[in-house]
Amino acid sequence: MKFFQELKRRSVLRVVAVYIVTAWLVIQVVETIFPAFGFGDQAIRFTVILLAVGLVPVVVFAWVFEVTPEGIKRDAGALPEPAAPGKLRTRLDRSILVILALALAYFAFDKFVLAPHPLEELTGMEIEEEAAFETNKVLGQPAIAVLSFSDMSPQKDQEYLSDGIAEELLNLLSKIPELQVISRSSAFSFKGKNIPLPVIAKELNVSHILEGSVRKSGNQIRITAQLIDAASDTHIWSESYDRPLENVFAIQDEIATAVVEELKITLLGTLPAPPPTAPEVYSLYLQGKYLYNQRGRENLEKARLAYDQALSLDPEYAPAWLGISMVYADLARSGWITRSDGEKLARKAVERALEIDSNSAFAWSSLAYLIRSYDWDWEGASAAIDRAMELEPNSADVLGAAASIANTLGQNSRSIELFEGAVRADPLHLGNLRALARRYMKARRFDDAITTLNRVVALQPDYPWGYLDLGLAYQLKGDLGKALEEMEKSPPGELNDYYIAPALYALGQKEEARQLLNDLEQSTPPAFTMAMAYAAARMDEVDLSFEWLNKALLARDPNLTFILGFYDLDNLENDPRYFLLLEKMNLLERWKAMQAAEAP
Repeated sequence: MKFFQELKRRSVLRVVAVYIVTAWLVIQVVETIFPAFGFGDQAIRFTVILLAVGLVPVVVFAWVFEVTPEGIKRDAGALPEPAAPGKLRTRLDRSILVILALALAYFAFDKFVLAPHPLEELTGMEIEEEAAFETNKVLGQPAIAVLSFSDMSPQKDQEYLSDGIAEELLNLLSKIPELQVISRSSAFSFKGKNIPLPVIAKELNVSHILEGSVRKSGNQIRITAQLIDAASDTHIWSESYDRPLENVFAIQDEIATAVVEELKITLLGTLPAPPPTAPEVYSLYLQGKYLYNQRGRENLEKARLAYDQALSLDPEYAPAWLGISMVYADLARSGWITRSDGEKLARKAVERALEIDSNSAFAWSSLAYLIRSYDWDWEGASAAIDRAMELEPNSADVLGAAASIANTLGQNSRSIELFEGAVRADPLHLGNLRALARRYMKARRFDDAITTLNRVVALQPDYPWGYLDLGLAYQLKGDLGKALEEMEKSPPGELNDYYIAPALYALGQKEEARQLLNDLEQSTPPAFTMAMAYAAARMDEVDLSFEWLNKALLARDPNLTFILGFYDLDNLENDPRYFLLLEKMNLLERWKAMQAAEAP
């Protein structure tokens, strides 16, 4: 008891309290600031250990010495003046209050200013909930994400250049079979968001991140690149390049070579080199890519003009031909030009690209899409996508195209395998996640589909098909109430009623469902022909479903090419009209092979 009274008299407990609160506040600040200056977990651990060890001399000092009006003296020699310890206690109490106020301010700043982006919160989701399909797992390869580079130009008007150079680096690295490279749509989704690199790495499931900046002034360009180890959040390599703009291709080569060396990758061949061209052509090409990625009709038209200008200066620049092919395909898919015009223009451009560069994997996968969607030449589409897979087996775009063609041919297990690969390479690509979920539904793997679609709606709650497909998965699983509940969460859209009508029908609200279907029949546009066929089939309106399927056949609707991959039409498979439809599409033998493969 006397010992504790002595501790109190010497103000040791107050000093310890001040020290602990101060140390805690220092640790919080260090954890926030150190990563920004390239210090990793090791530096933070050292700080914590140092502060913990420092408590011992602080306690000893507080016991041995005392603050008096004459200054700091050993306690044994201090005069017994009651005012001094009282003043000391008052100072210590005030110190505690000040530090607590600082701690409260830090909490407020952390909560309201440094609050995590929703995507960061997403990474805290229970991993066990996503383990059903494990599509984010990188299988035995070094994995890297190339983030969008920052525009450091004085006028901040070179975003197209900084984005473009980062994307070209990404494309260059993705040609290395020994390296797993996350696709652009996932890697660039963090652009402009204050999310720590370890969180990004965890979300993309990569071991390394390449980031950087671009500064252009006149004809001079400075590119700075940093390779970061995701586990320790430390820089393992960085370099700045000051060169004339015409040397940008050499800079890209040097950065890619440095990355390969730092990751200790043993190349099986030479590092691929991008096709060189004049700086003004390359600049126009990057402007076209930037505008294309912004989407929307106006941006697509501007992208087309940029590509046209690039090709007028260099008609042999294959990437620009590929870019303009994508523009025409998107304009046609969106209904902004006719389907036939879009197909002809896109095909002409991609064939020209292949004449110039027959080793472009993306050109081969684009050609495979056109052959499948418009020619219905399954063998030709298979040959084209096989060539693309030979060239770039890790590309998310190539894997997604190959998965779609496997789906067309009734190879659902193969389609699942390929879509899982596409999601590994592009884990935040909503289209691939949704397509994978649909393949799971076809395989009657409804829990896997639900897990995948929950990820979709967590990433983007307003994604048009997220909640609709999630509700459909519950409907097929037999949880009808949950199905309608999820569908009703979907944002307003033209597709909603094509899902809700069959859900109401399954719940027994048949009169309301049929009235909704009748309304759809009167208002369905050509773009939703297959949606109407699927809705009718799920409501056992067999004749009506075949009526719309035949409309799609006459229009050679590209969506009809997925007829073997959708669960919606399974109840039509005993109808002779179904066999006749498949025969006209040259898919009957594919369907028989699919049935044989699925037989128990």
